[in-house]
Amino acid sequence: MRYELMLPHQIRSAIAENWPVALPLGVLEYHGEHMAVGMDTLAVIKTFELVEKEMPLVILPPFYYGAASYAVEKPEGNGSVQVGGPTLAAFGEEFFYSLLRIGFRNIHAVIHHQTENFAAGMPTDLAFKAAGRQAIFRFLEKESGEGWWGDKQMADYYARHEAGANPFNWVQVHSLMGPEMFGRYPFDHAGEGETSLMLALCPEAVEMARMSENTGWYTESAASASAELGRRGVEMILERLRKLLR
Repeated sequence: MRYELMLPHQIRSAIAENWPVALPLGVLEYHGEHMAVGMDTLAVIKTFELVEKEMPLVILPPFYYGAASYAVEKPEGNGSVQVGGPTLAAFGEEFFYSLLRIGFRNIHAVIHHQTENFAAGMPTDLAFKAAGRQAIFRFLEKESGEGWWGDKQMADYYARHEAGANPFNWVQVHSLMGPEMFGRYPFDHAGEGETSLMLALCPEAVEMARMSENTGWYTESAASASAELGRRGVEMILERLRKLLR
């Protein structure tokens, strides 16, 4: 269910039933001459739309304005939009804090940009991870006051933690494609893997006839892209999201 279309009674029901609340998180970045600049974010949006058919899910309006960087191409005439990590972290804290104030406790931001380095962290996902932690600490102190963790009422904190009642799980950031997909699906930038995903999920974002206009080495493998390969990748992603969101 798209958050912007929800009525207050639907929001209250989603809170009571602890529905997952999903933020498509991404960037606007040059992806060769043959593919749309919103590819990274569109991949998340379109897979969430498939997950929504299988389980109760709140889909937040997507956030496209992450740290694309200018590592691939200069922005002039190419479309990459760069917003730095400190700015993203400040926004993210206010955003997640607001969602906690509303009552959500099952919040998931999912990103595709720079997935191969997700374990170590890259500017956008690191900013939103830090923002989630800061928002949770801030919210807990608002609700329970300073010293909340040291209070006698929290003496069973570790037992609760073991049972899964961990407040620091209220906001989580995930990569769209996890390490379990390494070797099973091509990881690239605007190459065979990403182009195939778009052919399967959002074909209007691809013009294969423009492949000949590409000059970057990273697009060379895109000539082998297919919707069939993309659908295999989508199924792997769906398998991952089913586990993370449930």
